[in-house]
Amino acid sequence: MSAPRVLIVEDEAVIAMALEMFLEELGAQVVATAGNVQDALQKATSEDFDLAFLDVNLNGQKAHVLPGVLERRHKPFAFVTGYGDQGVLGAHADAPVVAKPFSRSAISAALEQLKSRLPARPSE
Repeated sequence: MSAPRVLIVEDEAVIAMALEMFLEELGAQVVATAGNVQDALQKATSEDFDLAFLDVNLNGQKAHVLPGVLERRHKPFAFVTGYGDQGVLGAHADAPVVAKPFSRSAISAALEQLKSRLPARPSE
């Protein structure tokens, strides 16, 4: 499988950079990053990516609309949140949750779960 293309939705620049670094070390390609709900919605609907890592709270705004957008596009996602499982809506309880502060191994485990949920791509 080629490197999965990733969308990161995170409002804290240092956290987004750490997440991007871990993902790239793990063989993923970060193709877009968004730091607020409006930018995240635009990128979630228009960018070419395979999976996403989402913060739940972006600058005080809940990003609860994003999972539905991603599900309609058949893009698996993981939540990256300081709220743990309590920050995730029940409708998306099957999505992996990575608690902040996160480790490389936690990102690796979530990435593997998401890769297993990707639709099969035709051989290139």
